[in-house]
Amino acid sequence: MANLQTVEEEEAIETKEALEAEKPAEVKIEQQENVRQALKQKPVQEQPQAPVVQTKDKVWFGGYVFFLIGLIALYFLLRLNIFNLSSDIVARLGRYAKAGALLVLVLGLAKASEVYLIGRIEDAVSRYNLKRIQRLVVLLALVLIAVSALNWYTAIVSVGVISVVAGLALQNTFTSFIGWVYIMVRTPYRVGDRIKVGDAKGDVIDVSYLDTTLWEIGGDYLSTDHPTGRVIKFPNSKILSSAVYNYSSPLFPYIWNEIKFNVAYESDLEFLTKVMRETAEEEVGDAMMERVRVYRELLAKTPVDQLEVREHPSVFFRVSDNTWLVAVVRYLVHPKLAGRLKNRLIKKLLQRLNEEPDLALFPKSNAR
Repeated sequence: MANLQTVEEEEAIETKEALEAEKPAEVKIEQQENVRQALKQKPVQEQPQAPVVQTKDKVWFGGYVFFLIGLIALYFLLRLNIFNLSSDIVARLGRYAKAGALLVLVLGLAKASEVYLIGRIEDAVSRYNLKRIQRLVVLLALVLIAVSALNWYTAIVSVGVISVVAGLALQNTFTSFIGWVYIMVRTPYRVGDRIKVGDAKGDVIDVSYLDTTLWEIGGDYLSTDHPTGRVIKFPNSKILSSAVYNYSSPLFPYIWNEIKFNVAYESDLEFLTKVMRETAEEEVGDAMMERVRVYRELLAKTPVDQLEVREHPSVFFRVSDNTWLVAVVRYLVHPKLAGRLKNRLIKKLLQRLNEEPDLALFPKSNAR
């Protein structure tokens, strides 16, 4: 029993810390700033700190500088023709030396950008995306420089022929790359988001140029949103023709969840409403109110009706297909805390409702 209480206390502390971390600012000006940032699909940034240059980065910089100086010196030595080479060989080697210097310069600038510019960004998702984009740009620049070192006419013809052949053979690959561009520009999801695309549902752990990788949750063997241990990969082209469900989008990273109980018609519905609402409010409380206020401000900028968005957990009843009523409590929660919070709420609700068996009649108690 002590162990169970300890686990529940630890879960309560973790959930409270997570909710506090997600809680919007209480000051109205800061709430408006949160809304503005959310609509732009960008998280609020803290003041960046000066990057820390590690020893290995200094070694890389030193290597780039060494090779760059060496290639530049070789280029000028060839121009002076101190090696007594023919003019054709001198021109060819000079072109290669110039191209090599440009390659080293591009790689050095890319490394400096990754350390001093991208490394200053506090948001891990933004750093991840910018590094991906920079690597693609650098790769294209390196290919262009390498091609320029060859004969331009031959290179252009070769690239044209190769492009046609590659376009026919790698059509799906190119479509997936276009899907990656769409993800970067439109951000239907980012690394860390919980999404569902087709039958795939999980947390995004990688978005490469051609495919997306999810850490699966739920799956075929679990009834809760718990990681299954399996990894899902699907081509980025899939999002161009499929609906993307984002459960933790920066626009509003919360979901409404429900707990349902079958109760008898003879139950005291006012008692059930009071207990279920108060128990849910103890868990979500002021945090839910702040989230709903932000959500209402977001909805105010759209044609969506916001009258049904309530700041407190709500309780309502439905008639089931059998001889029972269905009592439902609905509340707001972060998607990654939904399963843990539901488990605690079920325990508390059952404990409190069972304390008044004459007011809350469950199927089992009514059969006695």
